[in-house]
Amino acid sequence: MINQLGNFYLDKACYLCFMKRIGLFILLMCLGVLTFAQTQTGKASFYADKFEGSPTASGEKYKHSKLTAAHKSLPFGTKVRVTNLANNESVEVVINDRGPYVDGRIIDLSKSAAEKLGFINLGLAEVKIEVTNAGDGKGKNQPVPIDNVAVEEKEYYAFEIERLQPKGFGVQIGTYQELVNLMRLSDNLKNSYKKKVTVQVKVINGVKYYSLLLGPVSSRPKAEDLLAELKKKFPDSFIVDYSKI
Repeated sequence: MINQLGNFYLDKACYLCFMKRIGLFILLMCLGVLTFAQTQTGKASFYADKFEGSPTASGEKYKHSKLTAAHKSLPFGTKVRVTNLANNESVEVVINDRGPYVDGRIIDLSKSAAEKLGFINLGLAEVKIEVTNAGDGKGKNQPVPIDNVAVEEKEYYAFEIERLQPKGFGVQIGTYQELVNLMRLSDNLKNSYKKKVTVQVKVINGVKYYSLLLGPVSSRPKAEDLLAELKKKFPDSFIVDYSKI
């Protein structure tokens, strides 16, 4: 309403109606923020084999066969759905650890969870995480803002680099551009298969690639036996004859 001086004012009924609308608007805004806060996108990694049986931040022991994960701030016991944006595969995991403390990564998955998402041979995947059950929030570490978590590198690798002219045969697992993927997978392969890991560096159209091979082995039959074993987890792997490359 407008009085004779041209000033705007509200009578009591209009004022109450106006305040209700403002309250509803604020509630919807809060719900929108809450919904937004329940999803997150970024890179996912997975635990190396060496962490099997190690205690997590929640006190539970890490087991690669369980569908668990580490997150920087979600309460322990929170259930989240993780979706690999490359293939749309999803898995539900329970948060029982803290991390990953590497810039750009939002979740560290158990090995079995990473297998279900189909990125074991890549090392990292672009994912979306959605909270499906907030849990009881009674774990030791309560939520903290992600911005307040210090980013630090937790993975270290020792290098014994030697230029090779390999003989015999190897099995190529995959070809990568990011060295972090290569190092993590190399460590897992060496521990799992007790074989030497070889890296072939090649440049294609001006771009450098790193091919990861397991071996060498002395004969093709041995290479075929190794390939049969590797095919279970790396279906795109194939035999390489070093004399022809």
